[in-house]
Amino acid sequence: MSIDSVSQSIIAQESAFKAWRPVITGATHAVSTGHYLASEAAFQILERGGNAIDAGVAAGLVLAVVHSDQVNVAGVAPMIIKLAGVDDPITIDGLGTWPKAATCAFYEEHHAGEIPEGVLRTVVPAAPAAYLEALKRYGTLSFGEVATYAARFASEGFFMYPFLCDQLAIVEQKLQRWPSNREIYLPGGKVPEVGELFIQADLGRTLHHMIDQEHAALAEEGSRFDGLQAVHNAFYRGDIMRAIIATQEEHGGFLTAQDMADFQVKTAPALRTDIAGHIVHTCGFWCQGPALIQAINLLSGFDLMAMGHNSVAYIHHVAEALKLTFADREAFYGDPDFVDVPAEILLSQDYAASRRELIRPDTAWPELPPNGLGREIPKMPSTQAGPLNEAGPFDTSIVTVVDRHGNAIAITPSDVASDTMVVPGTGLAPSSRGSQSWGDPKHPSCVAPGKRPRLTPNPVMVTRPDGTVMPIGSPGGDSQVQAVLQVLLNLIIFGMDPQSAVEAPRFITYSHPDSFAPHAAFPGRLCVEGRLPFETLQGLSDLGHEVVVWPERLWRAGGVCLVRRDPHGRKLEASADPRRAAAYALGW
Repeated sequence: MSIDSVSQSIIAQESAFKAWRPVITGATHAVSTGHYLASEAAFQILERGGNAIDAGVAAGLVLAVVHSDQVNVAGVAPMIIKLAGVDDPITIDGLGTWPKAATCAFYEEHHAGEIPEGVLRTVVPAAPAAYLEALKRYGTLSFGEVATYAARFASEGFFMYPFLCDQLAIVEQKLQRWPSNREIYLPGGKVPEVGELFIQADLGRTLHHMIDQEHAALAEEGSRFDGLQAVHNAFYRGDIMRAIIATQEEHGGFLTAQDMADFQVKTAPALRTDIAGHIVHTCGFWCQGPALIQAINLLSGFDLMAMGHNSVAYIHHVAEALKLTFADREAFYGDPDFVDVPAEILLSQDYAASRRELIRPDTAWPELPPNGLGREIPKMPSTQAGPLNEAGPFDTSIVTVVDRHGNAIAITPSDVASDTMVVPGTGLAPSSRGSQSWGDPKHPSCVAPGKRPRLTPNPVMVTRPDGTVMPIGSPGGDSQVQAVLQVLLNLIIFGMDPQSAVEAPRFITYSHPDSFAPHAAFPGRLCVEGRLPFETLQGLSDLGHEVVVWPERLWRAGGVCLVRRDPHGRKLEASADPRRAAAYALGW
Protein backbone atom coordinates (compact mmCIF):
# COMPACT_ATOMS: atom_id res chain seq x y z
CA MET A 1 0.00 0.00 0.00
CA SER A 2 1.44 3.37 -0.98
CA ILE A 3 1.80 6.31 1.41
CA ASP A 4 -0.86 8.16 -0.56
CA SER A 5 -3.37 5.33 -0.28
CA VAL A 6 -2.70 5.00 3.46
CA SER A 7 -3.27 8.73 3.89
CA GLN A 8 -6.49 8.52 1.93
CA SER A 9 -7.66 5.62 4.07
CA ILE A 10 -6.97 7.56 7.29
CA ILE A 11 -8.72 10.64 5.94
CA ALA A 12 -11.75 8.55 4.98
CA GLN A 13 -12.05 7.34 8.56
CA GLU A 14 -11.86 10.84 10.01
CA SER A 15 -15.01 12.92 10.41
CA ALA A 16 -15.28 16.09 8.34
CA PHE A 17 -14.98 18.21 11.46
CA LYS A 18 -13.42 17.58 14.85
CA ALA A 19 -13.68 19.95 17.77
CA TRP A 20 -10.55 21.39 19.34
CA ARG A 21 -11.84 20.77 22.84
CA PRO A 22 -13.80 17.93 24.47
CA VAL A 23 -17.35 18.15 25.69
CA ILE A 24 -17.13 18.63 29.47
CA THR A 25 -19.44 16.15 31.18
CA GLY A 26 -20.64 15.80 34.76
CA ALA A 27 -23.34 14.21 36.87
CA THR A 28 -23.80 16.93 39.50
CA HIS A 29 -23.32 20.48 38.20
CA ALA A 30 -21.62 22.30 35.36
CA VAL A 31 -20.65 25.81 34.31
CA SER A 32 -19.30 27.49 31.19
CA THR A 33 -18.25 31.15 31.07
CA GLY A 34 -16.13 33.61 29.15
CA HIS A 35 -13.09 33.15 31.40
CA TYR A 36 -11.62 30.22 33.29
CA LEU A 37 -11.39 32.16 36.57
CA ALA A 38 -15.10 32.98 36.38
CA SER A 39 -15.85 29.31 35.70
CA GLU A 40 -13.66 28.29 38.63
CA ALA A 41 -15.43 30.75 40.97
CA ALA A 42 -18.86 29.50 39.92
CA PHE A 43 -17.74 25.89 40.29
CA GLN A 44 -16.43 26.54 43.80
CA ILE A 45 -19.75 28.12 44.79
CA LEU A 46 -21.56 25.03 43.52
CA GLU A 47 -19.16 22.74 45.37
CA ARG A 48 -19.85 24.50 48.66
CA GLY A 49 -23.59 24.05 48.23
CA GLY A 50 -24.64 27.27 46.53
CA ASN A 51 -27.19 27.07 43.74
CA ALA A 52 -26.95 28.12 40.08
CA ILE A 53 -28.03 31.69 40.84
CA ASP A 54 -25.34 32.12 43.50
CA ALA A 55 -22.76 30.66 41.13
CA GLY A 56 -23.93 32.77 38.20
CA VAL A 57 -23.62 36.01 40.18
CA ALA A 58 -20.15 35.01 41.37
CA ALA A 59 -19.06 34.36 37.78
CA GLY A 60 -20.59 37.59 36.50
CA LEU A 61 -18.70 39.62 39.08
CA VAL A 62 -15.43 37.84 38.28
CA LEU A 63 -15.89 38.60 34.58
CA ALA A 64 -16.20 42.27 35.54
CA VAL A 65 -12.66 41.99 36.91
CA VAL A 66 -10.83 39.62 34.56
CA HIS A 67 -12.57 41.03 31.48
CA SER A 68 -13.16 44.57 32.77
CA ASP A 69 -12.37 46.13 29.43
CA GLN A 70 -15.68 44.75 28.15
CA VAL A 71 -17.64 43.80 31.28
CA ASN A 72 -18.12 46.25 34.14
CA VAL A 73 -19.31 45.97 37.72
CA ALA A 74 -21.23 49.19 36.97
CA GLY A 75 -22.46 47.92 33.60
CA VAL A 76 -25.37 45.79 32.40
CA ALA A 77 -26.18 42.19 33.34
CA PRO A 78 -29.35 40.83 31.68
CA MET A 79 -30.20 37.33 32.81
CA ILE A 80 -32.68 34.54 32.33
CA ILE A 81 -33.36 32.05 35.13
CA LYS A 82 -35.06 28.66 35.02
CA LEU A 83 -35.93 27.23 38.44
CA ALA A 84 -36.21 23.48 38.93
CA GLY A 85 -39.84 22.39 38.89
CA VAL A 86 -41.06 25.69 37.40
CA ASP A 87 -42.08 25.60 33.76
CA ASP A 88 -41.53 29.20 32.71
CA PRO A 89 -38.18 31.02 32.97
CA ILE A 90 -38.03 34.54 34.37
CA THR A 91 -35.92 37.40 33.05
CA ILE A 92 -34.19 40.22 34.91
CA ASP A 93 -33.38 43.04 32.53
CA GLY A 94 -30.17 44.22 34.24
CA LEU A 95 -30.31 47.27 31.96
CA GLY A 96 -30.13 50.89 33.05
CA THR A 97 -32.36 53.76 31.98
CA TRP A 98 -31.51 57.14 30.52
CA PRO A 99 -31.23 59.91 33.14
CA LYS A 100 -34.33 62.05 33.54
CA ALA A 101 -32.52 65.04 32.00
CA ALA A 102 -31.51 63.27 28.76
CA THR A 103 -33.47 64.14 25.60
CA CYS A 104 -33.19 63.65 21.86
CA ALA A 105 -33.41 67.42 21.46
CA PHE A 106 -30.11 67.86 23.29
CA TYR A 107 -28.27 65.40 21.04
CA GLU A 108 -29.83 66.86 17.91
CA GLU A 109 -28.89 70.40 18.91
CA HIS A 110 -25.38 69.77 20.22
CA HIS A 111 -24.16 66.58 18.51
CA ALA A 112 -26.03 66.32 15.19
CA GLY A 113 -28.12 63.48 16.61
CA GLU A 114 -25.09 61.35 17.53
CA ILE A 115 -24.48 59.86 20.99
CA PRO A 116 -20.86 60.91 21.70
CA GLU A 117 -18.38 58.88 23.68
CA GLY A 118 -17.85 59.85 27.31
CA VAL A 119 -20.28 60.71 30.10
CA LEU A 120 -23.03 61.79 27.70
CA ARG A 121 -23.81 58.16 26.88
CA THR A 122 -24.10 57.09 30.54
CA VAL A 123 -27.25 55.33 31.68
CA VAL A 124 -27.93 54.16 35.23
CA PRO A 125 -25.59 51.26 36.12
CA ALA A 126 -27.81 48.20 36.39
CA ALA A 127 -25.59 45.17 36.95
CA PRO A 128 -25.32 45.53 40.77
CA ALA A 129 -29.09 45.86 41.11
CA ALA A 130 -29.63 42.83 38.86
CA TYR A 131 -27.20 40.64 40.76
CA LEU A 132 -28.67 41.65 44.10
CA GLU A 133 -32.23 41.10 42.87
CA ALA A 134 -31.29 37.61 41.66
CA LEU A 135 -29.70 36.80 45.03
CA LYS A 136 -32.69 38.16 46.96
CA ARG A 137 -35.28 36.25 44.95
CA TYR A 138 -33.53 33.02 44.04
CA GLY A 139 -30.10 32.77 45.70
CA THR A 140 -29.03 31.21 48.98
CA LEU A 141 -25.70 32.90 49.82
CA SER A 142 -24.66 36.38 50.88
CA PHE A 143 -23.16 38.97 48.57
CA GLY A 144 -19.86 38.65 50.40
CA GLU A 145 -19.76 34.90 49.78
CA VAL A 146 -20.29 35.24 46.04
CA ALA A 147 -18.25 38.45 45.56
CA THR A 148 -15.14 37.31 47.40
CA TYR A 149 -13.58 35.84 44.26
CA ALA A 150 -13.99 39.02 42.22
CA ALA A 151 -12.68 41.16 45.07
CA ARG A 152 -9.63 38.93 45.42
CA PHE A 153 -8.80 38.91 41.70
CA ALA A 154 -9.11 42.70 41.59
CA SER A 155 -7.04 43.38 44.70
CA GLU A 156 -4.39 40.69 44.30
CA GLY A 157 -4.42 40.64 40.51
CA PHE A 158 -4.31 37.97 37.84
CA PHE A 159 -1.92 37.35 34.98
CA MET A 160 -2.57 39.23 31.75
CA TYR A 161 -3.77 36.78 29.11
CA PRO A 162 -3.52 37.11 25.30
CA PHE A 163 -7.13 37.98 24.47
CA LEU A 164 -7.33 40.80 27.02
CA CYS A 165 -3.93 42.10 25.93
CA ASP A 166 -5.02 42.13 22.28
CA GLN A 167 -8.31 43.87 23.06
CA LEU A 168 -6.60 46.58 25.11
CA ALA A 169 -4.15 47.16 22.27
CA ILE A 170 -7.06 47.74 19.87
CA VAL A 171 -8.50 50.49 22.09
CA GLU A 172 -5.23 51.90 23.44
CA GLN A 173 -5.77 55.32 21.86
CA LYS A 174 -9.25 55.51 23.34
CA LEU A 175 -7.98 54.64 26.80
CA GLN A 176 -5.39 57.40 26.54
CA ARG A 177 -8.12 60.06 26.67
CA TRP A 178 -8.78 59.89 30.42
CA PRO A 179 -6.16 59.75 33.22
CA SER A 180 -8.26 57.35 35.30
CA ASN A 181 -8.49 54.89 32.39
CA ARG A 182 -4.78 55.18 31.59
CA GLU A 183 -3.82 54.52 35.19
CA ILE A 184 -5.58 51.16 35.20
CA TYR A 185 -5.24 49.82 31.67
CA LEU A 186 -2.00 51.46 30.53
CA PRO A 187 0.24 51.33 33.61
CA GLY A 188 3.64 52.78 32.76
CA GLY A 189 2.12 54.20 29.59
CA LYS A 190 1.52 50.91 27.77
CA VAL A 191 -0.70 47.86 27.62
CA PRO A 192 0.47 45.25 30.16
CA GLU A 193 2.29 42.35 28.53
CA VAL A 194 1.00 38.79 28.50
CA GLY A 195 2.08 37.11 31.74
CA GLU A 196 2.33 40.38 33.65
CA LEU A 197 0.40 40.64 36.93
CA PHE A 198 -2.60 42.91 36.36
CA ILE A 199 -4.00 44.53 39.52
CA GLN A 200 -7.09 46.76 39.78
CA ALA A 201 -6.69 48.07 43.32
CA ASP A 202 -9.47 50.68 43.13
CA LEU A 203 -11.98 48.15 41.87
CA GLY A 204 -10.92 45.79 44.64
CA ARG A 205 -11.56 48.50 47.25
CA THR A 206 -15.00 49.18 45.74
CA LEU A 207 -15.98 45.52 45.96
CA HIS A 208 -14.63 45.21 49.49
CA HIS A 209 -16.59 48.32 50.48
CA MET A 210 -19.80 46.69 49.23
CA ILE A 211 -18.96 43.51 51.14
CA ASP A 212 -18.17 45.51 54.30
CA GLN A 213 -21.54 47.26 54.15
CA GLU A 214 -23.25 43.88 54.11
CA HIS A 215 -21.15 42.68 57.03
CA ALA A 216 -22.12 45.78 59.01
CA ALA A 217 -25.81 45.13 58.43
CA LEU A 218 -25.47 41.49 59.42
CA ALA A 219 -23.51 42.44 62.54
CA GLU A 220 -26.56 44.41 63.65
CA GLU A 221 -28.56 41.17 63.52
CA GLY A 222 -29.99 42.00 60.15
CA SER A 223 -31.41 39.28 57.91
CA ARG A 224 -29.79 38.03 54.72
CA PHE A 225 -32.18 40.32 52.86
CA ASP A 226 -31.06 43.27 55.00
CA GLY A 227 -27.46 42.53 54.14
CA LEU A 228 -28.19 42.47 50.42
CA GLN A 229 -30.17 45.69 50.72
CA ALA A 230 -27.20 47.31 52.46
CA VAL A 231 -25.04 46.45 49.45
CA HIS A 232 -27.66 48.00 47.15
CA ASN A 233 -27.75 51.16 49.26
CA ALA A 234 -23.95 51.41 49.27
CA PHE A 235 -23.92 51.45 45.48
CA TYR A 236 -27.07 53.42 44.64
CA ARG A 237 -27.38 55.77 47.63
CA GLY A 238 -24.01 55.81 49.39
CA ASP A 239 -20.36 56.60 48.78
CA ILE A 240 -20.13 54.78 45.43
CA MET A 241 -23.10 56.72 44.08
CA ARG A 242 -21.58 59.98 45.27
CA ALA A 243 -18.30 59.26 43.48
CA ILE A 244 -20.12 58.43 40.25
CA ILE A 245 -22.30 61.55 40.39
CA ALA A 246 -19.34 63.82 41.22
CA THR A 247 -17.64 62.70 38.01
CA GLN A 248 -20.84 63.18 36.03
CA GLU A 249 -21.28 66.72 37.36
CA GLU A 250 -17.64 67.64 36.75
CA HIS A 251 -17.72 66.53 33.13
CA GLY A 252 -21.22 67.53 32.07
CA GLY A 253 -23.10 64.23 32.33
CA PHE A 254 -26.83 63.92 32.94
CA LEU A 255 -26.87 61.23 35.65
CA THR A 256 -28.03 62.44 39.08
CA ALA A 257 -28.27 61.05 42.59
CA GLN A 258 -32.04 60.84 42.15
CA ASP A 259 -31.66 58.78 38.97
CA MET A 260 -29.53 56.33 40.94
CA ALA A 261 -31.76 56.23 44.02
CA ASP A 262 -34.94 55.68 42.00
CA PHE A 263 -33.57 52.88 39.82
CA GLN A 264 -34.98 49.36 39.95
CA VAL A 265 -34.42 46.43 37.63
CA LYS A 266 -37.44 44.85 35.98
CA THR A 267 -38.45 41.20 35.95
CA ALA A 268 -40.75 39.58 33.40
CA PRO A 269 -41.65 36.17 31.97
CA ALA A 270 -39.48 35.09 29.06
CA LEU A 271 -40.68 35.10 25.46
CA ARG A 272 -40.64 31.77 23.60
CA THR A 273 -40.89 29.78 20.41
CA ASP A 274 -40.63 26.11 19.48
CA ILE A 275 -38.20 24.28 17.22
CA ALA A 276 -38.19 20.49 16.76
CA GLY A 277 -39.50 19.79 20.25
CA HIS A 278 -37.30 22.38 21.95
CA ILE A 279 -38.60 25.60 23.52
CA VAL A 280 -36.31 28.60 23.06
CA HIS A 281 -36.80 31.37 25.64
CA THR A 282 -35.44 34.92 25.32
CA CYS A 283 -35.71 38.28 27.04
CA GLY A 284 -38.10 40.98 25.81
CA PHE A 285 -38.06 43.68 23.17
CA TRP A 286 -35.84 45.96 25.26
CA CYS A 287 -33.03 43.82 23.85
CA GLN A 288 -32.43 42.02 20.56
CA GLY A 289 -33.39 38.64 22.08
CA PRO A 290 -36.71 38.37 20.20
CA ALA A 291 -34.73 38.46 16.94
CA LEU A 292 -33.65 34.89 17.74
CA ILE A 293 -37.29 33.86 17.98
CA GLN A 294 -38.15 35.59 14.71
CA ALA A 295 -35.22 33.98 12.88
CA ILE A 296 -36.17 30.51 14.18
CA ASN A 297 -39.78 31.02 13.10
CA LEU A 298 -38.69 32.12 9.62
CA LEU A 299 -36.40 29.13 9.16
CA SER A 300 -38.94 26.61 10.46
CA GLY A 301 -40.56 26.59 7.02
CA PHE A 302 -37.43 25.26 5.29
CA ASP A 303 -35.92 21.78 5.22
CA LEU A 304 -32.51 22.85 6.50
CA MET A 305 -31.33 19.26 6.94
CA ALA A 306 -31.92 18.56 3.25
CA MET A 307 -29.91 21.65 2.30
CA GLY A 308 -26.89 20.31 4.15
CA HIS A 309 -24.92 21.92 6.95
CA ASN A 310 -23.10 25.08 5.85
CA SER A 311 -23.96 24.47 2.22
CA VAL A 312 -24.48 27.44 -0.08
CA ALA A 313 -28.26 27.06 0.18
CA TYR A 314 -28.17 26.70 3.96
CA ILE A 315 -25.94 29.73 4.62
CA HIS A 316 -27.93 31.80 2.12
CA HIS A 317 -31.30 31.01 3.72
CA VAL A 318 -30.06 31.60 7.28
CA ALA A 319 -28.40 34.88 6.30
CA GLU A 320 -31.51 36.10 4.46
CA ALA A 321 -33.73 35.18 7.42
CA LEU A 322 -31.44 37.21 9.67
CA LYS A 323 -31.64 40.20 7.31
CA LEU A 324 -35.43 40.11 7.46
CA THR A 325 -35.31 39.79 11.23
CA PHE A 326 -32.92 42.71 11.63
CA ALA A 327 -35.13 44.84 9.37
CA ASP A 328 -37.91 44.31 11.91
CA ARG A 329 -35.51 44.92 14.78
CA GLU A 330 -34.64 48.29 13.26
CA ALA A 331 -38.27 49.25 12.76
CA PHE A 332 -39.95 47.99 15.93
CA TYR A 333 -37.61 47.02 18.78
CA GLY A 334 -37.36 49.39 21.72
CA ASP A 335 -38.24 49.68 25.39
CA PRO A 336 -41.87 48.43 25.53
CA ASP A 337 -42.56 50.92 28.33
CA PHE A 338 -42.13 53.66 25.71
CA VAL A 339 -42.63 51.96 22.34
CA ASP A 340 -45.75 50.32 20.95
CA VAL A 341 -44.05 47.10 19.86
CA PRO A 342 -46.37 44.81 17.81
CA ALA A 343 -44.97 41.85 19.71
CA GLU A 344 -47.81 39.42 19.13
CA ILE A 345 -47.60 39.94 15.38
CA LEU A 346 -43.81 39.84 15.13
CA LEU A 347 -43.56 36.55 17.03
CA SER A 348 -46.46 34.82 15.29
CA GLN A 349 -46.08 31.94 12.85
CA ASP A 350 -48.42 33.63 10.37
CA TYR A 351 -46.15 36.67 10.25
CA ALA A 352 -43.12 34.43 9.81
CA ALA A 353 -44.81 32.69 6.90
CA SER A 354 -45.48 36.00 5.16
CA ARG A 355 -41.91 37.16 5.68
CA ARG A 356 -40.55 33.82 4.49
CA GLU A 357 -41.88 34.55 1.01
CA LEU A 358 -39.29 37.35 0.70
CA ILE A 359 -36.40 34.88 0.86
CA ARG A 360 -35.38 34.25 -2.73
CA PRO A 361 -33.37 31.05 -3.21
CA ASP A 362 -31.38 32.46 -6.12
CA THR A 363 -30.78 36.08 -5.05
CA ALA A 364 -29.54 37.81 -1.91
CA TRP A 365 -31.06 41.06 -0.72
CA PRO A 366 -28.42 43.67 -1.58
CA GLU A 367 -29.29 45.71 1.53
CA LEU A 368 -31.65 45.58 4.46
CA PRO A 369 -35.07 44.31 3.27
CA PRO A 370 -38.25 46.22 4.11
CA ASN A 371 -39.83 45.58 7.49
CA GLY A 372 -42.99 43.56 7.56
CA LEU A 373 -45.56 46.17 8.54
CA GLY A 374 -44.52 49.08 6.36
CA ARG A 375 -43.35 51.24 9.23
CA GLU A 376 -41.25 54.18 8.13
CA ILE A 377 -37.84 54.20 9.78
CA PRO A 378 -35.01 56.74 9.77
CA LYS A 379 -32.77 56.60 6.73
CA MET A 380 -30.17 53.87 6.89
CA PRO A 381 -26.67 55.19 7.53
CA SER A 382 -24.51 55.56 4.44
CA THR A 383 -22.63 52.50 3.29
CA GLN A 384 -19.35 52.05 5.10
CA ALA A 385 -16.34 50.69 3.29
CA GLY A 386 -13.28 48.99 4.70
CA PRO A 387 -12.80 46.91 7.85
CA LEU A 388 -15.53 46.36 10.39
CA ASN A 389 -15.52 47.97 13.81
CA GLU A 390 -12.51 50.17 13.17
CA ALA A 391 -13.39 52.12 16.33
CA GLY A 392 -12.61 49.06 18.39
CA PRO A 393 -14.52 46.23 20.06
CA PHE A 394 -17.81 46.74 21.83
CA ASP A 395 -18.38 43.47 23.51
CA THR A 396 -19.83 41.31 26.26
CA SER A 397 -19.22 38.01 28.03
CA ILE A 398 -21.33 35.05 29.03
CA VAL A 399 -22.21 32.94 32.09
CA THR A 400 -24.10 29.63 31.92
CA VAL A 401 -24.71 27.41 34.96
CA VAL A 402 -26.85 24.38 35.86
CA ASP A 403 -26.81 23.07 39.43
CA ARG A 404 -27.54 19.66 41.00
CA HIS A 405 -31.22 20.52 41.46
CA GLY A 406 -31.79 21.53 37.85
CA ASN A 407 -31.82 25.30 38.43
CA ALA A 408 -30.24 27.12 35.49
CA ILE A 409 -29.09 30.64 34.70
CA ALA A 410 -27.68 32.48 31.71
CA ILE A 411 -26.19 35.98 32.08
CA THR A 412 -24.65 38.22 29.42
CA PRO A 413 -22.80 40.89 31.45
CA SER A 414 -21.29 43.78 29.53
CA ASP A 415 -20.11 47.40 29.18
CA VAL A 416 -16.74 48.61 28.01
CA ALA A 417 -14.13 50.79 29.70
CA SER A 418 -12.80 52.41 26.52
CA ASP A 419 -15.63 54.70 25.45
CA THR A 420 -16.31 56.43 28.77
CA MET A 421 -14.46 57.64 31.83
CA VAL A 422 -13.52 55.42 34.75
CA VAL A 423 -14.67 57.14 37.94
CA PRO A 424 -11.44 58.04 39.76
CA GLY A 425 -10.78 55.95 42.84
CA THR A 426 -13.47 53.35 42.09
CA GLY A 427 -12.31 51.29 39.10
CA LEU A 428 -15.86 51.64 37.71
CA ALA A 429 -16.80 52.73 34.20
CA PRO A 430 -20.54 53.50 34.63
CA SER A 431 -22.70 51.96 31.94
CA SER A 432 -22.15 53.62 28.56
CA ARG A 433 -24.98 51.60 27.06
CA GLY A 434 -26.50 54.83 25.75
CA SER A 435 -24.34 53.99 22.74
CA GLN A 436 -27.20 51.68 21.70
CA SER A 437 -29.73 54.48 21.44
CA TRP A 438 -30.39 56.88 18.58
CA GLY A 439 -30.60 60.66 18.73
CA ASP A 440 -33.40 60.62 16.14
CA PRO A 441 -36.81 60.85 17.86
CA LYS A 442 -38.38 58.82 15.03
CA HIS A 443 -36.32 55.74 15.90
CA PRO A 444 -37.96 53.21 18.27
CA SER A 445 -34.76 53.14 20.32
CA CYS A 446 -34.31 56.89 20.56
CA VAL A 447 -33.14 58.67 23.70
CA ALA A 448 -35.85 59.53 26.24
CA PRO A 449 -35.85 60.21 30.01
CA GLY A 450 -36.19 56.92 31.91
CA LYS A 451 -36.03 54.80 28.76
CA ARG A 452 -33.88 51.71 28.28
CA PRO A 453 -31.59 51.56 25.21
CA ARG A 454 -32.07 48.60 22.86
CA LEU A 455 -29.56 46.15 24.28
CA THR A 456 -27.48 43.68 22.26
CA PRO A 457 -26.63 41.30 25.16
CA ASN A 458 -29.37 38.68 25.32
CA PRO A 459 -29.13 35.46 27.36
CA VAL A 460 -31.13 32.45 26.16
CA MET A 461 -32.67 29.41 27.86
CA VAL A 462 -33.68 26.25 25.99
CA THR A 463 -36.02 23.69 27.56
CA ARG A 464 -37.94 20.60 26.54
CA PRO A 465 -41.16 19.20 28.00
CA ASP A 466 -39.16 16.18 29.19
CA GLY A 467 -37.14 18.37 31.59
CA THR A 468 -34.06 19.09 29.50
CA VAL A 469 -32.64 22.56 30.24
CA MET A 470 -29.85 24.47 28.51
CA PRO A 471 -28.68 28.02 29.26
CA ILE A 472 -26.75 29.47 26.32
CA GLY A 473 -25.44 32.82 25.11
CA SER A 474 -22.63 34.66 23.41
CA PRO A 475 -20.71 37.94 23.35
CA GLY A 476 -20.37 39.78 20.07
CA GLY A 477 -22.75 42.74 19.63
CA ASP A 478 -24.94 42.13 16.59
CA SER A 479 -23.22 38.75 16.14
CA GLN A 480 -24.80 37.35 19.32
CA VAL A 481 -28.16 36.29 17.91
CA GLN A 482 -26.45 35.00 14.78
CA ALA A 483 -23.92 32.89 16.66
CA VAL A 484 -26.47 31.41 19.07
CA LEU A 485 -28.88 30.67 16.21
CA GLN A 486 -26.23 28.72 14.32
CA VAL A 487 -25.22 26.75 17.41
CA LEU A 488 -28.85 25.89 18.15
CA LEU A 489 -29.36 24.68 14.58
CA ASN A 490 -26.17 22.66 14.82
CA LEU A 491 -27.46 21.00 17.99
CA ILE A 492 -31.15 20.58 17.22
CA ILE A 493 -31.31 20.09 13.46
CA PHE A 494 -27.93 18.51 12.71
CA GLY A 495 -27.48 16.57 15.94
CA MET A 496 -23.97 17.76 16.77
CA ASP A 497 -22.51 17.35 20.24
CA PRO A 498 -22.29 20.63 22.23
CA GLN A 499 -18.60 21.32 21.58
CA SER A 500 -18.73 20.54 17.86
CA ALA A 501 -21.86 22.70 17.59
CA VAL A 502 -19.99 25.62 19.17
CA GLU A 503 -16.82 25.22 17.13
CA ALA A 504 -18.34 24.61 13.68
CA PRO A 505 -17.52 27.29 11.05
CA ARG A 506 -19.69 30.39 11.38
CA PHE A 507 -20.94 33.25 9.21
CA ILE A 508 -22.18 36.71 10.18
CA THR A 509 -24.25 39.20 8.18
CA TYR A 510 -23.64 42.93 8.58
CA SER A 511 -26.43 44.08 6.27
CA HIS A 512 -28.05 46.30 8.92
CA PRO A 513 -27.23 49.41 10.94
CA ASP A 514 -24.86 48.47 13.74
CA SER A 515 -26.46 48.58 17.17
CA PHE A 516 -23.63 50.77 18.47
CA ALA A 517 -23.27 54.45 17.67
CA PRO A 518 -22.56 55.72 15.05
CA HIS A 519 -24.64 52.79 13.69
CA ALA A 520 -22.59 52.12 10.56
CA ALA A 521 -24.07 49.78 7.97
CA PHE A 522 -22.48 47.33 5.52
CA PRO A 523 -25.33 46.43 3.11
CA GLY A 524 -24.92 43.01 1.56
CA ARG A 525 -21.80 42.10 3.55
CA LEU A 526 -21.53 38.49 4.70
CA CYS A 527 -18.42 37.54 6.71
CA VAL A 528 -17.51 33.86 6.73
CA GLU A 529 -14.83 31.95 8.58
CA GLY A 530 -12.04 30.64 6.37
CA ARG A 531 -12.64 26.95 7.04
CA LEU A 532 -15.47 26.93 4.52
CA PRO A 533 -14.54 25.61 1.05
CA PHE A 534 -13.80 28.03 -1.76
CA GLU A 535 -16.69 26.58 -3.76
CA THR A 536 -19.08 27.59 -0.99
CA LEU A 537 -17.69 31.12 -0.87
CA GLN A 538 -17.99 31.44 -4.63
CA GLY A 539 -21.54 30.12 -4.57
CA LEU A 540 -22.54 32.72 -2.00
CA SER A 541 -20.90 35.46 -4.04
CA ASP A 542 -22.77 34.29 -7.15
CA LEU A 543 -26.03 34.77 -5.23
CA GLY A 544 -25.14 38.41 -4.59
CA HIS A 545 -23.59 38.30 -1.12
CA GLU A 546 -20.58 40.54 -0.59
CA VAL A 547 -18.41 37.79 0.86
CA VAL A 548 -15.59 38.75 3.24
CA VAL A 549 -13.37 35.87 4.35
CA TRP A 550 -12.28 35.89 7.98
CA PRO A 551 -9.53 33.76 9.56
CA GLU A 552 -10.48 30.19 10.40
CA ARG A 553 -11.67 31.09 13.92
CA LEU A 554 -12.33 34.71 14.78
CA TRP A 555 -13.56 36.26 18.03
CA ARG A 556 -15.87 38.60 16.09
CA ALA A 557 -17.97 35.54 15.19
CA GLY A 558 -19.03 35.24 18.85
CA GLY A 559 -17.99 33.18 21.85
CA VAL A 560 -20.84 30.80 22.63
CA CYS A 561 -20.97 29.01 25.98
CA LEU A 562 -23.63 26.53 27.07
CA VAL A 563 -24.54 23.87 29.62
CA ARG A 564 -27.07 21.15 28.80
CA ARG A 565 -28.73 18.94 31.42
CA ASP A 566 -30.54 15.80 30.29
CA PRO A 567 -34.16 15.20 31.32
CA HIS A 568 -33.29 12.88 34.19
CA GLY A 569 -30.43 14.95 35.59
CA ARG A 570 -28.02 12.05 35.15
CA LYS A 571 -25.72 13.88 32.75
CA LEU A 572 -24.63 17.44 32.15
CA GLU A 573 -22.66 18.56 29.10
CA ALA A 574 -20.86 21.89 28.83
CA SER A 575 -18.94 23.59 26.05
CA ALA A 576 -16.99 26.83 25.63
CA ASP A 577 -15.97 28.62 22.46
CA PRO A 578 -12.22 28.59 21.70
CA ARG A 579 -12.70 31.68 19.54
CA ARG A 580 -12.41 33.39 22.93
CA ALA A 581 -9.51 31.30 24.19
CA ALA A 582 -10.02 32.18 27.87
CA ALA A 583 -13.58 30.75 27.82
CA TYR A 584 -13.76 27.44 29.65
CA ALA A 585 -16.26 24.92 30.94
CA LEU A 586 -16.13 22.86 34.15
CA GLY A 587 -18.35 20.04 35.35
CA TRP A 588 -18.49 17.22 37.85
